[in-house]
Amino acid sequence: MRRVLIIDDEVDVRLLYRVNLHHAGYEVLEADGGERGIAVALEETPDAVVLDLMMPRVDGFEVLRALRAEPATVEVPVLVLTADSLVDDHRICFELGADAVITKPFMPELLTESIARLLAMSLEDRLQSRRDGAETARSAFG
Repeated sequence: MRRVLIIDDEVDVRLLYRVNLHHAGYEVLEADGGERGIAVALEETPDAVVLDLMMPRVDGFEVLRALRAEPATVEVPVLVLTADSLVDDHRICFELGADAVITKPFMPELLTESIARLLAMSLEDRLQSRRDGAETARSAFG
């Protein structure tokens, strides 16, 4: 069973994601903030990470930097979920190593479909997707 780590400071949001991911057949790990999320990712090395961007103390940007700096998590797919629709923030996420960015609100099926797609992609394809995402956001922003 593949393991997905949810990093989000909101209890209700984690519950919603957990239920949907569990129903789709994933084992779910949880962290209630960025600091704890980094620690759990390094301890457990999940197959994928679902990351909230806006969290107190250690935000999603910092978590992305930390995960991409560690050999154990550098290749783990990261799906960023954010209520922030700023194109520049999306560009930064891709440049920091996010594999996908979804703007809230969204249909719950999109979460499980996106995780399945990321897990099925090769590292090379995910790296290309990051470059494409950053370029698309850069073009839209500037």
